[in-house]
Amino acid sequence: MIIMFMMTITTIISITLIIIGFWLPMNNPDSEKLSPYECGFDPLGSARLPFSVRFFLVAILFLLFDLEIALLLPTPWATQMLPMNMLIWSIIILILLTLGLIYEWMQGGLEWAE
Repeated sequence: MIIMFMMTITTIISITLIIIGFWLPMNNPDSEKLSPYECGFDPLGSARLPFSVRFFLVAILFLLFDLEIALLLPTPWATQMLPMNMLIWSIIILILLTLGLIYEWMQGGLEWAE
């Protein structure tokens, strides 16, 4: 009973806030607001140039190797249970990431210019 009451109240509050956020702001864009701002200078070109695919590849590789920290972070606490088991899993994770890095390097995925 209490859960249904809480769900009803949160739904009502959420819908109310969505409606207020949709209708409250006044959006009257003019040509000055829609033009790209480049430090006070006139725009030199199109503001919507496509990014290189290499940029996205490097960003994805950064996220992949950054997540390595999230996988290895709990290892100090895991040493209290089975230190050898923790060490084996940490080494497996590092070996897999190193092999992935070597593969990307050999395929030329880390070279910015072609």
